[in-house]
Amino acid sequence: MIERDLYNVVNKRISDKKAIIIVGARQVGKTTFIEHILKDKDYLLIDCDDPTTKEQIENANTETLRRIIGNKTIVFFDEAQRIKNIGLILKIIIDRIKHIKIFVSGSSSLDLQDRINEPLTGRKWEFSLFTLSWNELVNQYGHLTMMQQLETRLIYGSYPEVVTAVGDEEEVLKQLSSSYLYKDILKLNEIRKPEILEKLLQALAFQVGSEVSFSELSNNLGIDKKTIESYIQLLEKSFIIFKLNPFSRNLRNEISTKRKIYFYDNGIRNAIISNFNSLSLRQDTGILWENFLVSERIKYLHYHRISANIYFWRTKQKQEIDFVEERGGKIYAYEFKYNPRKKIRIPGSFERQYTPVFSIVNKDNFFEFLN
Repeated sequence: MIERDLYNVVNKRISDKKAIIIVGARQVGKTTFIEHILKDKDYLLIDCDDPTTKEQIENANTETLRRIIGNKTIVFFDEAQRIKNIGLILKIIIDRIKHIKIFVSGSSSLDLQDRINEPLTGRKWEFSLFTLSWNELVNQYGHLTMMQQLETRLIYGSYPEVVTAVGDEEEVLKQLSSSYLYKDILKLNEIRKPEILEKLLQALAFQVGSEVSFSELSNNLGIDKKTIESYIQLLEKSFIIFKLNPFSRNLRNEISTKRKIYFYDNGIRNAIISNFNSLSLRQDTGILWENFLVSERIKYLHYHRISANIYFWRTKQKQEIDFVEERGGKIYAYEFKYNPRKKIRIPGSFERQYTPVFSIVNKDNFFEFLN
């Protein structure tokens, strides 16, 4: 059992009445995480993947829910997005059946968040669980071991099953990417042409770290722009990709219409383009490094409850900064260079305008950025 950084955060919320919602991509360990929290407690597990259970819960009224729960004081709804009226069900339990603590996991926020946000306003704590973070792996295996594994993590990512399947990472990722990428999106949104989704994902995988234009994607892929926007939104809600918007204070030469798109996991990105070559044989080491650092930083900020706005910065003259973080009233600017020997200076126009704290993050010092 690898201890998750989110554990202490969630543990502090167990004693109050609000439901605890854990969302995240498929196979990141949400069920294991909640079961670990509840390991010494007597609780009712409701497996929403089970057809009989699903039917019983969807058709339940207050009294039926009382009978189902019985004398339990803790109820765990696993894969709750399968229940079409889950928000209302949870609201009834919280409001009508006293002294019940609810835990909910969802493999996707596709429908779950839409279904619970309004009914559970003021009645829930919601957290995201991601693939294993660098810090979690260091705490488990030690700094030296993980530094030896750095290239492996850049190529294969850090899904729990991938981390433990030493020597079989490629096969696990191929299986994981196909089922993980399409199951919820296609099923819940009735997308009948998965090949369009595949083409879009491949295009995004090759553009990691570059500015993305929905119009250009539409033209290059022969797909309607609204469809592009819709699919990207679905991919975001499924915890496959995320966007970084440009940092701008309305200076005329700053670009503010495009965005960068990253993958939450390097392994999934590499599985999409079928490239698991070592770094010495790749032309995209810088892309893998940037994707790794940005996704790991998001994990760190979320798990440690740090409020920050994150961006990239670029001008029409192609001056750029990989990552900009706005927190505590200060601006922090980061350039990502895998090779420690590569030196770079902060663009003068950015420094004069924003007086940031500037850092270069390379393979010799990156653990400071993630800790």
